[in-house]
Amino acid sequence: MTRRFLPELPRLMVDEAVKAALLEDWGRAGDVTSQATLPPDAKASAVIAARKPGVLAGLAFAESAFRQTDAGLHFEAVLADGDRLSPKAVVARIEGPARALLAAERVALNFLGHLSGIATATSKFADLIAHTKADIVCTRKTTPGLRAFEKYAVKCGGGSNHRFGLDDAILIKDNHIAVAGGVTQAIEAAKAFAGHLVKIEVEVDTLEQLDEALAAGPDVVMLDNMPPEVLKQAVAKAGGKVLLEASGGIELDTVKAVAEAGVDLISSGWITHSAPVLDLGLDIEIG
Repeated sequence: MTRRFLPELPRLMVDEAVKAALLEDWGRAGDVTSQATLPPDAKASAVIAARKPGVLAGLAFAESAFRQTDAGLHFEAVLADGDRLSPKAVVARIEGPARALLAAERVALNFLGHLSGIATATSKFADLIAHTKADIVCTRKTTPGLRAFEKYAVKCGGGSNHRFGLDDAILIKDNHIAVAGGVTQAIEAAKAFAGHLVKIEVEVDTLEQLDEALAAGPDVVMLDNMPPEVLKQAVAKAGGKVLLEASGGIELDTVKAVAEAGVDLISSGWITHSAPVLDLGLDIEIG
């Protein structure tokens, strides 16, 4: 089995997103609670730990939150993105000025919990279809401004990325087909337009549309809202000539049957737009 490496997010991208979040949280006066209750020279040490099982993603954002708040804060990652978490597992340790530590806490946990939630949701799908050739992939149904980060979290959870935006692949959907005048017309126009490195995918709703698409020769066919028994027929028709992607309302209780139909890819918007936050907490160590 080929080893999958995790992507690396550029530090500048992470720092810019975290800086905006810190400024939003601090408002006009900073953390007035910590300023009101803690001496300026107070020191503290804390741990970030998982409160529920899951998959870790977003450590760079937590590190950035503490580092940008105060250079005197020391952040030590205990685990790595992509690691499986058990309840009470220590993710990181932080020590340094207490006011700064607490001022950075919520932003660090917001990023860490959100991205770990996406990684955890993705892993649940990926685990259910690990015995098949199918990959679980994300969509463009992401939080505005956070797409690159959420797609990174999908990779941490064992999934793969679909296109990042409208500009990196041609995906012909039902509305494009309606305006273009048909599946064949849309694919032929796309082929005439695309450069040699641009993939062309077309969405079909029926086996008849699939036949038309196969004759026109796209790179990928999206099989939209087809039950497993129809997907099996689609796989037989394609005969390995194109990649097949199953899409449309696929959930944890249905993904296994979809994968076992023989498709190559299964796309899910849920893993980014509706994944629950993974519960992680920061606790001050006493004594």
